[in-house]
Amino acid sequence: MIAFEVNDMTCGHCVSTITKAVRVIDKGAILNIDLSKHRVTIDPTEADAQELSDAIREAGYTPTPVPASTAPAAATKARGGCCCG
Repeated sequence: MIAFEVNDMTCGHCVSTITKAVRVIDKGAILNIDLSKHRVTIDPTEADAQELSDAIREAGYTPTPVPASTAPAAATKARGGCCCG
């Protein structure tokens, strides 16, 4: 699992944008996003941490790596299509 804190992720539209950006480089990745804690946790199938970070950054956000020991164990799965979460 790879986790990032993304403090400028503030709504469902942000979640959708980040989800799409990650899926472009890793179609099989499993994303868990906790909007209230600004955490994105990814279980990648193809991409590494740097590629995932770059994809999120290119989507317009500022991901900060989170050590695995502080990543949430159970987060809300990413949902798209709504800008209200």
